[in-house]
Amino acid sequence: MQKHVKPALPKIDCPVVDRCGGCQIQQLSYDQQLAKKQTEVNKLLSKFAKVEPIIGMTNPYYYRNKIHTTFAMNRKGQVISGKYQAGSHHVVPIDSCLIEDQRADEIVVSIRQMLRSFKIKPYHEDSRSGLLRHVLVRTGFQSGQIMVVLVLGSPVFPSRKNFIKALLEQHPEITTVVLNVNNKKTSMVLGDREQVLYGKGFIEDTLCGKSFRLSPKSFYQVNPVQTEVLYSKALDLAEFTGRETIIDAYCGIGTIGLIASDRVKQVIGVELNQAAVKDAINNAKRNQVKNVFFHQADAGDFMLQIARKKQRVDAVLMDPPRSGSTEKFIQALATMKPKQVVYISCNPVTLARDLASLARKGYQAKRIIPVDMFPGTNHVETIVSLVRKR
Repeated sequence: MQKHVKPALPKIDCPVVDRCGGCQIQQLSYDQQLAKKQTEVNKLLSKFAKVEPIIGMTNPYYYRNKIHTTFAMNRKGQVISGKYQAGSHHVVPIDSCLIEDQRADEIVVSIRQMLRSFKIKPYHEDSRSGLLRHVLVRTGFQSGQIMVVLVLGSPVFPSRKNFIKALLEQHPEITTVVLNVNNKKTSMVLGDREQVLYGKGFIEDTLCGKSFRLSPKSFYQVNPVQTEVLYSKALDLAEFTGRETIIDAYCGIGTIGLIASDRVKQVIGVELNQAAVKDAINNAKRNQVKNVFFHQADAGDFMLQIARKKQRVDAVLMDPPRSGSTEKFIQALATMKPKQVVYISCNPVTLARDLASLARKGYQAKRIIPVDMFPGTNHVETIVSLVRKR
């Protein structure tokens, strides 16, 4: 049984933890954070099976490979950048965040400092004035590649060539720069229009030995160190023999399905988001994986179709959104009767609900393992392996 590892670094104090909406428990020591999450998961899930010790990080700082920064003007007329205060649109100024990649934070500070010389003002949603709304930075943990996405309120970007040139002079490590236009009154960060200003418009990274292409909108776990722990542990629990046909439900860009492909006969991936399915197909090609097949469909509808065709499936990997699975999906799963289910959850509350539903359909939880994917925050991932009762 794996116990959590203690952090290699002492506790670092965050000066804005009481105001910023990014973290909720950064004021606690890391041991206290893990104990809090363990207690929460125990309370919700121990009635289904014994909850094993949470798997923590050796270094619980600077782990996020995707950061999103908002820009605004303060009362002195100065440009600030940071995060929204919890429950508001007030921007808390932050130069360096304890959970974000430090290279990404440095790039954001450089962009903010450049705005004045280029006479660029932050976008104001109410007056629809100004230009720069957000900056999104993605970093490849293994590849070292860096993508910068400039989210503007208008497609007109004065002096953009000089701006990009100046940015690259300060940060030659940047691999690609993308312009994204979002001129709608919305809480969504990215708009629909994109233009590549420098590089290929995407970066690549490696996870569990597989290569993935990441565009601005690609879903990809933000903590690569713990994602490898999470996926490896989930697949170890499945104990595949190499002869199985499995479904990867809610498959996104195909990460866990492609990683599982080495351990099974066939993977059937299903995902509702069309762009994610396109990424998944491309990721299968780039890794030369021939035994994974992706489908764009609602996971519940797709499972019902397979059940009606009486297609044999040995196991289901499911990694639903925070809202959890649906009764339609669980009913379809029960109709298909796979021997085992591996459920990866980012919300123990909806996981408890779904485990109760699966139990009524004849599935028993065998092992429950929490994984700390998001140190400093309330969030916790949990892996549950289930088997069908005879």
